[in-house]
Amino acid sequence: MSRPKVIAKTNAARILDDLGVTYTMVTCQVTENDLSAETAAQELNLPLEMVYKTLLLKGHPHGHLEACLPAGTELDLKALAKASANRSMALVPLKDLFALTGYQRGGCSPLGSRRSYPVFVHQEVTKLEKLAINAGARGHMLLLRPDDFIKATKATLAMIARPKA
Repeated sequence: MSRPKVIAKTNAARILDDLGVTYTMVTCQVTENDLSAETAAQELNLPLEMVYKTLLLKGHPHGHLEACLPAGTELDLKALAKASANRSMALVPLKDLFALTGYQRGGCSPLGSRRSYPVFVHQEVTKLEKLAINAGARGHMLLLRPDDFIKATKATLAMIARPKA
């Protein structure tokens, strides 16, 4: 008889525990070739709009921030710049991601990073019963209520995503 797989706690999960937030951690298979939120949604059998990806950006003049948006969408840089009072926005180069967050590509979470960055989340999240967000390790996702997520990350809601072209 095989034992059930034990999922190790991540920093993001510990933060939610400390805040008393109810969540479920789930895992999915990932490969280095495809770490997309769309693939995670398919692996977890969840609708695209429920699975959120986290991107780290640098704004001018206000510095780094994290943007969370649903799978199947792309970031609207102009909308994010406006929402964050920046003149311009640029994705952080992948080579700098680990040094800035402590997370590797495909495992970036808006919770538990090395530094605390402002979080902007696509405001459509409020229409969901639950969302899935990376738990801070590739293939590990947290399922939680949007209002708990917003509270835990101190997120600002804004229309920052648009359908992929």
